[in-house]
Amino acid sequence: MTIRVRFAPSPTGSLHIGGVRTALFNWLFARQNNGAFVLRLEDTDLERYLTDAERGITTSLQWLGLDWDEGPEVGGLFGPYRQSERIDLYRAEAQRLLKSEMAYLCYCTPEELAIMRQEARQSGLAPRYNGKCRHLDRAARQKKEAAGFLPVIRLKTPGEGSTIVSDLIRGEVSFENNTLDDFIIMKSNGIPTYNFACVVDDSLMQINYVIRAEEHLSNTPKQILLYRALGYNLPFFAHVPMILAPDRSKLSKRHGATAVEEFRLQGFLPEAIVNYLALLGWSPGDEREKIPLNEIIKLFSLNAVSKSAAIYDLKKLTWLNAQYLNSLPLERIITDAIPFFQKLGLIPDQTEQIDYLYLAKVVETVRTRIHTLVELAEAATYFFKTDFDYEEKGVRKFFSPLHAAEILVHGREVLAKTEPFDLSTVEAAYRNLSHTLGVAGGKLIHPTRLALTGKTFGPGLFDIMVTLGQTKCLERLDRAIIWIKNNLG
Repeated sequence: MTIRVRFAPSPTGSLHIGGVRTALFNWLFARQNNGAFVLRLEDTDLERYLTDAERGITTSLQWLGLDWDEGPEVGGLFGPYRQSERIDLYRAEAQRLLKSEMAYLCYCTPEELAIMRQEARQSGLAPRYNGKCRHLDRAARQKKEAAGFLPVIRLKTPGEGSTIVSDLIRGEVSFENNTLDDFIIMKSNGIPTYNFACVVDDSLMQINYVIRAEEHLSNTPKQILLYRALGYNLPFFAHVPMILAPDRSKLSKRHGATAVEEFRLQGFLPEAIVNYLALLGWSPGDEREKIPLNEIIKLFSLNAVSKSAAIYDLKKLTWLNAQYLNSLPLERIITDAIPFFQKLGLIPDQTEQIDYLYLAKVVETVRTRIHTLVELAEAATYFFKTDFDYEEKGVRKFFSPLHAAEILVHGREVLAKTEPFDLSTVEAAYRNLSHTLGVAGGKLIHPTRLALTGKTFGPGLFDIMVTLGQTKCLERLDRAIIWIKNNLG
């Protein structure tokens, strides 16, 4: 049996980490088992549908590397892969249920339904449809239609017994049938409800493993009843745990970025996001936090997915992103970083005008101490701009003491004679100067760093010097010496 799974988002908003984690678990399961990963867009909510949202979903999945074997832009044997293009299929299956008397037409008005709900509450029961139209004869139906009533289609559900959901993560979960009313499968406008369209699509697309979020577990007994009524084979179900905020509340914008596009714009790498989300609710069986994707594919198992809610930890994701920024090939980081450097005006917008050799040196120097591509560009600003200010705390601490300008003059003299201008030679020259002047290394290093960068913290000073090059170092030391004399006397 070829394993077939699907990710079926609704294009009504941005793709958030909960949806991505569901897509990822499906994708991992398919890739591990040489199966098919299907993307289906559930776009029948016409009032909330957004074209940009559909584009955002597909773009985000592509950026994360979660490619689909069938779906929009790819095609496949079981299309179309947008529900809005499958309406005739749903209507045909609904008519089949009507013909077999597994479903019926309901003409109840919103006012009548409201009265039913109120009566149920007054009786201490859960609000539910009371089956009023279940036994209407043909004459009664014709009378309703002649009066202009547009019917919905409801499924006949059993009033007693229970429906068991066999879940690969949660075991057997039982639902009492008397809590399920005769629910609507087709609206009066001819559009299917979520549960009905989902079941028809999953069956006709031969989806045999339904891996989805825990909040869909309550829909599953209804869907099982639909599978049985339609004569479809049941898939295997697996409901993955929710993702909660650190305070165990529902995750929202107040807890930081939650949409894929937000993470991309903030300078996160797709590898870090995929790695982090894989570990939200699943464990490889050890304490590792940074795991290559090819290894995650080999290790992934639904049996190792937790039943408990996963806790969103932005600090851990940010830490993990820093690990990838420091370990991925330099060429890859440069490619991803270019838009962030361009946004700050550090490099030309025309790629053919970029000094890639210098940019590579800068990225290699800076990337070990930052967490995102945004931080990378911001931390690299002084490598490209010379009109920076000196940090006030640095001025007070390293430029204000007596002889600061004199120390920088000595440093300039040494650097002007240093050949070759490489890491070991520059460092040796400055260490020797410290010894010659009889001052601690910090007395020389700290004011020099401030002179070259305007900052008191950053990469190693000698790495900065070599990256800037001899000419720029001398120019910046000259600028600092003049500034000290003019402003601090």
